[in-house]
Amino acid sequence: MRLQDKTAIVTGGGSGFGAGIVRKFAAEGAKVCVADINLDAAQTIAEEVGGVALSVDVGKAASVEAFARDVKAALGDIDILVNNAGVTHLPKPMEEVTEDEFDRVLTVNAKSVYLMARAFVPDMKAAGKGAILNIASTAGLSPRPNLNWYNASKGWMITATKTMAVELAPFGIRVNALAPVAGETPLLKSFMGEDTPEMRAKFVSTIPLGRFSTPEDMGNAACFLCSDEASMVTGVAMEVDGGRCI
Repeated sequence: MRLQDKTAIVTGGGSGFGAGIVRKFAAEGAKVCVADINLDAAQTIAEEVGGVALSVDVGKAASVEAFARDVKAALGDIDILVNNAGVTHLPKPMEEVTEDEFDRVLTVNAKSVYLMARAFVPDMKAAGKGAILNIASTAGLSPRPNLNWYNASKGWMITATKTMAVELAPFGIRVNALAPVAGETPLLKSFMGEDTPEMRAKFVSTIPLGRFSTPEDMGNAACFLCSDEASMVTGVAMEVDGGRCI
């Protein structure tokens, strides 16, 4: 029960890595707000773990502000914020990505971290404690061709994590990131371009441990970084990638 009496938000918590993090947090004693643009998906996971489901569009200021008010009413002060919501563009040459695709990737993957910080950091500062976890990607550390702007958004997130960690440390707030390799999530097909046994085998061949990241892998790593066991850990981008970035 490493997160006993803690309250947490997990954006994009209705599926994939986010759902894995929600399940682990709840199993370790946390009260979790499952935040997702898909309210039905959020409700399904929240009902499973005894959490609270709320809808939010993390890239829109008005939605995040309303969400913050709803969280305050439902859970009070927040101890843990996990910025997990993310999207990608399909693999293609960088100059063929449309402006709308570019804007969507940077809005959901980057601007959302700013908006969530604006909404929740002031209360964490007032409390003198808190843990923020940003879900980055191996794409931000060892980028592949044809996912250029997605790669860049995850590199941005890693840099944002480090500078947030330095700025917020005097207030007792730790900020870390996780960098998973591709996993069994709704984004997998988008990363690969097509979901075939041949394409999966090609992907897995680049991972020394020989498998994709799982939601359980992410939940376990997230739980450690957000628990008091990691009280001396801040500003790291932990690779949960089976050796992909070696």
